[in-house]
Amino acid sequence: MLRPLRLLAFAAATLLPAVAGHAAPTRPQDVVQAEVLPGWRQADGSHVAALRLTLADQWKTYWRAPGDAGIPPSFDWRGSENLADVKLHWPTPHVFELNGMRTVGYTRELILPLEIRAQNADQPISLRSHVMLGVCRDICVPVDLRIEALLPMTKQPDPAIRAALASGPLDADTAGVKSVACRVEMIPDGLRVTASFQAPPLGGRELAVFETPDPSVWVSESDTRRDGHGVTATADLVPPPGETLALERSRLRITLIGDTGAVDILGCPAN
Repeated sequence: MLRPLRLLAFAAATLLPAVAGHAAPTRPQDVVQAEVLPGWRQADGSHVAALRLTLADQWKTYWRAPGDAGIPPSFDWRGSENLADVKLHWPTPHVFELNGMRTVGYTRELILPLEIRAQNADQPISLRSHVMLGVCRDICVPVDLRIEALLPMTKQPDPAIRAALASGPLDADTAGVKSVACRVEMIPDGLRVTASFQAPPLGGRELAVFETPDPSVWVSESDTRRDGHGVTATADLVPPPGETLALERSRLRITLIGDTGAVDILGCPAN
């Protein structure tokens, strides 16, 4: 029988002092509620499940690339049984602006689909994970949780997970992105990358988020500008002190986020 998500441990200090006129939550469980949606087994033997986070009013959590003021999420799947690999499918996030800083994430609810490859496709999967998340209102704090769930062998899809999968960024070809190119310059502590491409407008004040395969590389918030269908975005990439950065153009990821959606661009050749 399926065991719903168990919150084995929340480790966080007092989350937020009282704000004048507002009663602020002081316990992690008042800020975020979590559960596993068990999902279904696909014909190829992989399993689709999801982590659902429900956030208190005015609180938010972060996307995989949260921005300078955000807290990046982390997932440790050690301890799981019959699990070979997990791929996260992030829904399209929102861009938040506060005091001149922009962060990227979600409010109210996040359903994060998990595409799981089993070691033995004919057996159930016992999912165990240590998850570190940032949650934010007036200040940002880390929330530590541990989850357990037994994923059944059912083949009946979950409409909520399917909707979350469909809400992710469009790939570049589907979105009609063209003429992608990057210019790379040396700066004293790393590289400055300027990407240019053609893409339909996504509404609002768009933001291009740069990501490298190496999470230790610091990436600045980009200067993103649009002229008609043309987009130009510049960001600095800085490796840890004492290290050099060898940019893998084919693995550089740029996500353009606007009010009406997002576009995922993988790879950025030279001009």
